[in-house]
Amino acid sequence: MNTVDLVVIGGGPAGMAAAIEAYKNGIKDILIIERDNELGGILQQCIHNGFGLHIFGEELTGPEYADRFAKEVGKLGIHFKLKTMVLNISEDKVVTVVNSTDGLLNIKAKAIVLAMGCRERTRGALNIPGLRPAGIYTAGAAQRFVNMEGYLPGKEVVILGSGDIGLIMARRMTLEGAKVKMVCELLPYSGGLTRNILQCLDDYDIPLKLSHTVVNIHGKERLEGITIAKVDENRKPIKETYEYVSCDTLLLSVGLIPENELSHELGIKMDRVTSGPVVTESMETSVEGVFACGNVVHVHDLVDFVTAESRLAGRCAARYIIDNKKVKQEDAIKTIAGEGIRYVVPHLINKELVQDENKLYFRVVDVKKKVNIVLKSKGKVIYSKKRPKVAPGEMESIKLTNKILDAMAEGEDLVVMLEKQ
Repeated sequence: MNTVDLVVIGGGPAGMAAAIEAYKNGIKDILIIERDNELGGILQQCIHNGFGLHIFGEELTGPEYADRFAKEVGKLGIHFKLKTMVLNISEDKVVTVVNSTDGLLNIKAKAIVLAMGCRERTRGALNIPGLRPAGIYTAGAAQRFVNMEGYLPGKEVVILGSGDIGLIMARRMTLEGAKVKMVCELLPYSGGLTRNILQCLDDYDIPLKLSHTVVNIHGKERLEGITIAKVDENRKPIKETYEYVSCDTLLLSVGLIPENELSHELGIKMDRVTSGPVVTESMETSVEGVFACGNVVHVHDLVDFVTAESRLAGRCAARYIIDNKKVKQEDAIKTIAGEGIRYVVPHLINKELVQDENKLYFRVVDVKKKVNIVLKSKGKVIYSKKRPKVAPGEMESIKLTNKILDAMAEGEDLVVMLEKQ
């Protein structure tokens, strides 16, 4: 059996950042395991710019951002295995992998960082009536076809869902010569960043139909068209608003799900809202010595935030290996999503282990105007910040300053909530 100090599962921006940070904090025996042909993860197909403003202070494309980390991995001599699939992780941290070169391998680790990223929801999750014609893709699959494989999926396009990938693909398909007829969104607000609505839809006169969804798919061999409808306040289609739209391509941008089959099999405690692991301020899961970071924990807006969180996970994994110190998670302060808040990460906070870059990350339930973001401990307000507007599509954060930590009562829940101004 092979043995290493640290195994990082996933060679995307999260995995590489965690591995590099662990190396810089004294752990030299590291192995990154990546199932794709090269390091970089999803960034390899994200050729638009806008990455790196927080980390590097400049706008980079996805491949440029990934390349900076891949070069550092190579420079430090961190080992990695490509085209390698992780089959299982045991409770005693034995990782079973398979590839065409080594066959089946068992790798014993002192600590593990989970950085598998996320995947897209597919048509199967939506239950849209119709046959199974060609021309229906997730937005990410279409992005790979266009940006990496050199194929244009279609000429007349409708996009369902206004997540960031869908918005970006509306612009990309337009630039490649396709006609994007509309973007339909079930909710009364967009799920993407405001800048993407402006740059990808408004700049190209692509209509965004809020409170609309697809209710039928037409075509047998190839998609011929769809029927859309407006939805009521209960998100049920209104029959009087049915409208047929001819198209040969439907792109689905209906949400991302953390890639957590391995986490489930290992028995890690999961958050039902995020579909990711429950983690501490050190990004440690409920299984001792197993850490998680990036989109496998919760879906982020920006890769810069993924990098910051992953560096924290890498540093804490290194500390765990070197100190071999167990932390009693039952003694930690729990974070609670209060009024107007969908979820909060991290879920547990050990005050003595909080580091400079520790933040509370959270998303709101609905679009709200003129609210205060409030932290409460033992019923007392210990932090309050005015916000003119908050939206579910944009993740919020609060830095855990010494002032906040000092005000947090031991053994009491920390509640994040919204209050009207």
